[in-house]
Amino acid sequence: MKRFEWSLRLKGFPIKEAKKTLRLIESYDEKAYANFLSRQLRSIVQFHIENTPFYQELCNGIDTNNWNELPVLTKANLQQPLKDRLSNKYTEKTVHQHKTSGSSGTPFSFAKDNFAHAMTWATFMQRYAWYDIDLNTSKQARFYGIPLDKKGYYKERLKDWLGNRFRFSVFDLSDAALETVLKKFKHTKFDYINGYTSSIVQFAKFLERKNIILKNICPTLNVCIVTSEMLFEADKQLLERQFNIPIVNEYGAAELGLIAFQNNDNQWLVNSNHLYVEILDENNQPLPYGETGKVVITDLFNRAHPFIRYELGDIGRLSKASTLQQPILEQLTGRTSDIIKLPSGKMAAGLTFYYVTKTVMDTKANVKEFVIEQTQLNTFLISYVAENSLTNEQKQAVQLAVDKYLEPNLKLVFEQKEVLQRQNSGKLKQFISSL
Repeated sequence: MKRFEWSLRLKGFPIKEAKKTLRLIESYDEKAYANFLSRQLRSIVQFHIENTPFYQELCNGIDTNNWNELPVLTKANLQQPLKDRLSNKYTEKTVHQHKTSGSSGTPFSFAKDNFAHAMTWATFMQRYAWYDIDLNTSKQARFYGIPLDKKGYYKERLKDWLGNRFRFSVFDLSDAALETVLKKFKHTKFDYINGYTSSIVQFAKFLERKNIILKNICPTLNVCIVTSEMLFEADKQLLERQFNIPIVNEYGAAELGLIAFQNNDNQWLVNSNHLYVEILDENNQPLPYGETGKVVITDLFNRAHPFIRYELGDIGRLSKASTLQQPILEQLTGRTSDIIKLPSGKMAAGLTFYYVTKTVMDTKANVKEFVIEQTQLNTFLISYVAENSLTNEQKQAVQLAVDKYLEPNLKLVFEQKEVLQRQNSGKLKQFISSL
């Protein structure tokens, strides 16, 4: 039984029609796809100009026939009641509603019409099939957060049942909790793992300490898909070693669905089925392939709520090998809000600091997790979880790496903790700027 597709249809999401549309888009040659994209961009802009007062106001006085003149929609624009942002063709009762996790620091509610939401799931199904995952039948081991209120908790558990998945809490990653996770893998025929990168990495580190290869105790496992947080190369190698299955990198957002997914050629292929991805400079002008800038995305089908030239809050780069039909995300640097500002005037992505520090701390000390907070222009608080406190020599090694890769004379404050504070969603925000 196609339980998952059945559940989507039961909730009013036309998954059959979406899959049919997806097959049509996939059949286009390069020229036909370019024509489709051009038509769809014009259509979605025109629809919201005619039917969505919120978007009409944003476009007031703008030549809407010139794509590059269209406003870039920011999260700040969306900090108002959902009903004030909806198309007048829909109501709050006739749309799919959801909330972002707030990992960008700016949470908000959003809506999708039923067809747009179905297109999101059709694309997930298509991409997961690259690794022989069928959302109707494949058993998922899910490392995600879960609401702690009774209504939200049981709603997610029902969705897990319909999605054929078992959810592990990411709020407790102690050895005792991970021992329970391990027992579940021993007695369950999981087909794949999916969830937050940091939590899955902690499970892999637990397995490494116990000298266990996950595939040996759960032979049905075929692939691990990590999402929502950065995957560093060293962590990927750890996962490959301890799980002994392919590790696939997924990039998505609640309000847009799947943005990019790693294919069998190890390319991060952008979802061009229902999204149009641009890389813009600080003046909101498009950058050529190969240059780094703001990730800005348009949902081609969402008529309930405009996501047109929507600034996601991430910094990335499309490969020079990209085409209009097959864009390749070459690099995702981090969030625009996670910028390090240094006394010299230099600026860097927050994950640069995290990566440099991580390299030293992983090789020189038994550190399980850590986060970095910039508390002053020249001061950084490094909170970490480890069995033993860092030695002065280990702290000095971190300081020397920071001096080399950022700039000298930065003050590092180390604080050992038993557990790190996660967001309500269960995600671990790895760099925080308090400036």
